[in-house]
Amino acid sequence: MAKNDIQPAVPQHVGIIMDGNGRWAKRRGLPRLAGHRAGGQNLRRVIRAARDAGIRYLTLYAFSTENWNRPAEEVSGLMALLDEFLEKEIASLHAEGVRLVHIGNLQVLEAALRKRIEDSVSLTKDNRAITVVLAFNYGGRDEIVRAVRKLIAAGLPAESVTQETLTAAMDTAGIPDPDLIIRTSGEQRTSNFLTWQSAYSEWVFTPTLWPDFDEKTLQDALAEYAGRDRRFGRISES
Repeated sequence: MAKNDIQPAVPQHVGIIMDGNGRWAKRRGLPRLAGHRAGGQNLRRVIRAARDAGIRYLTLYAFSTENWNRPAEEVSGLMALLDEFLEKEIASLHAEGVRLVHIGNLQVLEAALRKRIEDSVSLTKDNRAITVVLAFNYGGRDEIVRAVRKLIAAGLPAESVTQETLTAAMDTAGIPDPDLIIRTSGEQRTSNFLTWQSAYSEWVFTPTLWPDFDEKTLQDALAEYAGRDRRFGRISES
């Protein structure tokens, strides 16, 4: 492995599929929305832990394009919880140097929530302590389709379509691919998360439910990542 290809001990970019809110609530005899609220309250703790660990980019899978298939009451509650979180927390996150970026399709969201997200992104755009990428109304396949449509609309000829041009048309343009993706709750599926970008990501599946995911669980995942041999198609020198 070339000297400049040595894997850093701490991944530059970590993605998290935040799963298990409903089961967390069920185990406590609470409604599902109470689990989502507990999961939302955990966001700031994990963002701080990631920043303190030296992670530069943290992508959080908050609401997928498939989540619209859930009961209308739950969907409405999730929208309200995001709006509430941003209203209460964005000023503090901004003061701590957090930059917020959104990926996904904002156009179908209600105007008030869309504006809340856009305002939060604008407020924090110059911060550099850590970039938090909020994947809300996001799906990997949907992102690829929208990226291809951008290239077609721009008149790019077929022979000019490359991995580089498609990457530049993605929502994540300018953001490095994730080195590590963590899924909580014990489920072992990728669930349409960063489909293009995760081609060579390392994956860690933890049984911990998202509301219980804390600094120690993150450090355990980082330790597992540090022990991986990322070859990117090459032969390991070890």
